[in-house]
Amino acid sequence: MVPLARKTLVHEWRRFLPSALAVAFSGLLLLVQAALVFGIFNSSAVYIRKSGGELWLGYPGTQSIELGRPIPQQAEIAALMDPAVERVEPFNWIDGDWRGPADKGGVSVFVSGIDTRSDALMFADALTPALRALLDEPDGVIVDRADLPKLGLDVGGQAVVNGHRVRIVGVGSGLRALGGVNIVTSLATSRRLDNGDSDGRVAYYVVKLRDGSDAAAVRQRLQPRGQARTFEVWTRDAFARRAVAYWMFETGAGLGVVLLAIVVFVVGALITSQTLMGAVAGSIREYATLHALGVGFARLRRVVLEQAAWVGAFGLVVGGVATALVVLLAHRRDVPVQLDLVTVAICATLVMGIALLSGLAAVRALRHADPALLLR
Repeated sequence: MVPLARKTLVHEWRRFLPSALAVAFSGLLLLVQAALVFGIFNSSAVYIRKSGGELWLGYPGTQSIELGRPIPQQAEIAALMDPAVERVEPFNWIDGDWRGPADKGGVSVFVSGIDTRSDALMFADALTPALRALLDEPDGVIVDRADLPKLGLDVGGQAVVNGHRVRIVGVGSGLRALGGVNIVTSLATSRRLDNGDSDGRVAYYVVKLRDGSDAAAVRQRLQPRGQARTFEVWTRDAFARRAVAYWMFETGAGLGVVLLAIVVFVVGALITSQTLMGAVAGSIREYATLHALGVGFARLRRVVLEQAAWVGAFGLVVGGVATALVVLLAHRRDVPVQLDLVTVAICATLVMGIALLSGLAAVRALRHADPALLLR
């Protein structure tokens, strides 16, 4: 009976093709949606994931980078006193109001003041030493290449941020932030743009540990307690997960994504089940003949479920190839997308679930496989 399922699919491929395409389209929707969701929400942690260092020091209770507040310099001193700490680097994060060409109006920007040394920690994976050196120019800024159209300027263009004139001295890649445009400057420039509101304090300190140090243990030692809790310490990965979780669940955006995934699953299951039921119904006389020859309904159900599994496998392959092309195109267009093996495995399981549920629904058509049908 198993070879019969495959031979039927090969011989009647036109009849089963709509079901396979429906599964492929459902897989494409699920995978692209997951890639966009993780790409967009993970951009909230671009400051953390694109930087070196094992620990972050920030304002107590901070859930995402843009919610940070200036912390006292005692945090830097406390970190430097730990024997496992090799270096502490300040990171100044402030809100900014970008005023460029008149036709673009004002743009809300996030100003990131970083150390410009070639071996600095902040944006170590996003900025080359040559780009960092450009920030030594007074009032020089670097933006992501994909944000240039939004700002209405190119390299060399000038604008006003918080009442101070700045000039774009270079462009980078992988600097896009969630909720606004990320502007990278030197620490000195960022303090000028802050208009002295923070009294020289910064929002974060990034800590690099000596080789072989246990980040969790150092975090426990540095974490203030009681009334002295003027700052909080996180490991790099924990702070990144914290930022992503905030945007996905605390802002309500994640619930919308979950609802959309459920809709995609239900619609895909309905469409696939209807097309598969039509394919089974089209072969009902053949199933009736098999039943008349003594093949029981249990074996016929196995044939239908086997066909559903093959339809799902074909849909997975087609949907996977289509997703790879879409993701490649998105990368070339600087659209934030991100996929990992765990996400792909979950989406593949859901797609096969759609195919098998559709097969179970199509089994109902076998009720009409009565041998008496051959006499009509």
